[in-house]
Formats: sequence, C-alpha cells, structure tokens
Amino acid sequence: MFKKVLGSVVLAMALVSSPVMAKNYEWTFQSSDQPGIFMYQMAEKYGKWMGEMTDGQVKLSVAPVGSVVQYNETLDAVSSGILQGEFTDPSYFAGHDAAFGHPSEALKFLYYGGGKDIFQKLYDKYNVHLIGVVITGVEAFVSSKPLHGVADLKGLKIRAPEGMVQKVFAAAGSAPVNLPGSEVYTSLEKGVIDAADYTLFSVNQKQGMHKIGKYPVFPGFHSMPLQVVTINKEIWDGLPKSIQTMMETAVWRLATEVAFQYEMQDLTAAAEARAEGVQISDWSLEERAKFRNIARAQWDSVTSQSPVAKEYIDALVTFMKSQGLM
Repeated sequence: MFKKVLGSVVLAMALVSSPVMAKNYEWTFQSSDQPGIFMYQMAEKYGKWMGEMTDGQVKLSVAPVGSVVQYNETLDAVSSGILQGEFTDPSYFAGHDAAFGHPSEALKFLYYGGGKDIFQKLYDKYNVHLIGVVITGVEAFVSSKPLHGVADLKGLKIRAPEGMVQKVFAAAGSAPVNLPGSEVYTSLEKGVIDAADYTLFSVNQKQGMHKIGKYPVFPGFHSMPLQVVTINKEIWDGLPKSIQTMMETAVWRLATEVAFQYEMQDLTAAAEARAEGVQISDWSLEERAKFRNIARAQWDSVTSQSPVAKEYIDALVTFMKSQGLM
C-alpha cells in the first residue's frame, strides 16, 4: 500500500514539474515581391527572427508574389485562411504619402499619431489583423526633362498608377499615363512618356533608368509607399500574448532596417549617378508644399466615399500640423 501511495505522489510531482508542451505554429505569408527583391529578402528575415525569438515555436515561410494567390487576392486569402498572413502594399490611401519627407515621419504618424489604429478598422471587416507597417522609402521621380518645381509638371506626360495618384498629377497640370512597370524604360526611351512615378532612386539606378531619364528629382516629392504585415485575425486572437508581442516587435525591427538600408542604398546610388553626369533636382520646401496642397485637395474624393478614410485623413492632417509639416 505504501509503495502505491508513494508511486502516486512521485507521478503527481512529475506531472506538476514537467513543462507544458508549447504549441507550434507553421504559417505561410505571401509577399507582393519576387525572390531576390530586397523587400522579399527582408520578409524572409522576419520569418527567421520569429523562429529565433520563439525557439522554433513559430515557423513562418514566405511565398513569392502570385505563388498561392494573385497579388490582389491576398487580403481575401488571409481572411479565409488560405494564407495565414501577408507582406504587401495595401494601396488604399494612395496620395497621402506626399505629406511626408522621410520614413520616420510616416512611421510616427502610423504608430503614435493614430494611423495604425484607424487602419485596423479597415481590416476588421475582413477578419484580418494588422501586425504592423513598414515604410519602404521615399520614391524618386524619373524624368527626361528638367523639373525644378510644380510649374514644370504642366503638360508633362507622366507614367503614374491609376486612381488617386493620377488625379493628383492631373490636378498639377500633367498628362498621366497608365503603364505597367515593365514598360517604363522603353516608354521613356521612345518618348512615349517624359517622366515616371516608379520606385526608389537606388532601384531606378540599378535598372538603368537614369541613362535615359537624366533629370531625376531626389528625394522624391510625390510618394512614400508602405507595406503591411497582416495575419488572419482568428489565428492572432488565439496566440499567446508573448508571441503577439514578439511579432509586433519584429515588424518594428523590419521597419527600422528597411528604412535605414534603403536610405543608405539611395544615397550611394545618387553619388554614383552624379558622377555619371545625371542632374539631380532637390525641390525646395516651398515647391514641395505647393504639390502637397494640390494632393490634399484631391483627398476629398476618398473621404466622401468612406467614413474610415475621412477619419484617417483628419488624423493625418492633425498630425502634420502638429509636426509643422503643413
């Protein structure tokens, strides 16, 4: 009898002292980029960091653009659970980017000016949680003609994305043209367009854009794109608080590294371009303010269609005024 009791006590103590088996998670997040692209490599780093921070508890694989669903279907795929998450450009509030001159200003608004909380209201409708936001740098303007200010935009044939961006350029007197990125170089070369809203200075330089567009504007005045990192909301709600915090912290590290590394790459590329005879224009604060006010006048077309958009824009304007940006 004593042996049975002793055995029961030992077993009970073993059960109490043994660690609870931690649940493991295996997820696929689709990127809006291809392998080899810097942002894709950074998304892979995010997965690596999560594995390291959780001692392998989280295994996050990154899928290239279009490998699971089309680039414009990832939101629905995360909502339904086909994908567990995404690294992508939401392209929802196109046009507000011109308010910021540096990634740090955009990040301050999103994280400390209420932007992220309002952004989440959009995702609530889709069963998706916004883990965090990454600013991918200030885009540079490619041009085959000298551009020193807003007046030089009049009559300019510009490649620009559809929607808000085209409306802003049209309001500035330009003639926007919708072209895929793959046709920007040949269109500039043949004179189909005079300039292009395309991507970052360093990327433009690598692609040879400045061989034909020798009058870029840098830093850019028109766009500061972002990427979001999202996850299915049911998955998020079921995670331990510790893993949620680690995922948010990893996005902040991602945002910091992307901003700093792109800035370094752009400055190096700008020095290289100048040495090759490229004439880089840096618009004055007054000219940037003129373009910003043109962009702001177009925001009403968005805010009139969505209460959340209006809340976002109102918060953005309040933040900019508080920081002396408007």
